[in-house]
Amino acid sequence: MRAALGPACAVWLLAAPVVPAQQAPGSTVPLEPPRQGYPVYPDPARQRPVPAEAPPQAPEQVVAGLSRDSVAITASFDGSDILIYGAVKRETPIPDGPPLQVIMTIEAPAQALTIWRKQRRLGIWVNADHVDIGAAPGFYAVATSAPLDQILRPEWDSRYRISLPLALRAFGGTASVEDAVPFTEALIRLRERSGLYRLDEGAVKVVDQTLFRADIRLPANLIEGSYKTSIFLLRDGEVVDLYRAPIEVRKVGLERWLYRLAFDRPLLYGLMSLAVAVAAGWGASAAFRRLRRA
Repeated sequence: MRAALGPACAVWLLAAPVVPAQQAPGSTVPLEPPRQGYPVYPDPARQRPVPAEAPPQAPEQVVAGLSRDSVAITASFDGSDILIYGAVKRETPIPDGPPLQVIMTIEAPAQALTIWRKQRRLGIWVNADHVDIGAAPGFYAVATSAPLDQILRPEWDSRYRISLPLALRAFGGTASVEDAVPFTEALIRLRERSGLYRLDEGAVKVVDQTLFRADIRLPANLIEGSYKTSIFLLRDGEVVDLYRAPIEVRKVGLERWLYRLAFDRPLLYGLMSLAVAVAAGWGASAAFRRLRRA
């Protein structure tokens, strides 16, 4: 009898389904991890990976601040002044050699655009050749502590795209002209006239190669968006440290409401504009009739 039960019990145990371990209600003891084909970390037989060393910090670092980190565009907005100030943090004495130089930039959100060249054909000025710019900032200001070409090497300018010509991003599409430089120069010239592109050499004041400050004027014709402020520390034409901070430019009040209405509900905005135009025309005609009668 016992000899017969032995094989039967063994077969029953082998055929029984394996029930996973369950945690008792209210228990805080973690379950035993499932057995896997690989060792559970930490495995005494396996060497722990050596963490990568942190990159060395720059010998001179920027510690800076802005007088304001947001600009509100209202009906009476005629521009704004941003004070950028800071100091140089260093653990060692001031190094020998050329003095420390500082470059500050404020860059508006970039947009794609097309630059056209006008030509006179049959007595009419028409658009002819054009160049597509992948991204051009709506506003770009550069303030330096010395002439830009004397404190910044061309290879470092190409790396960080600091100067006005390099602030324009890659060209988009296929170029329809052999030389695109005259087109970008024309764009920079037009925006410099309107105050949207500006190079202020000598506007950054540096004291004892440690403290610095600059006042940058923002024009009245700003666009909304997140503006990027960058501060570059330079020695011997090379960038040794970079600091960035955002500036939020937003419309507020009635301007904000009309701006959102034009984009969110264009039909209602158009009808309201038409009603305002009709009312203004009727009011002007009524005023002139009264003046004639008087």
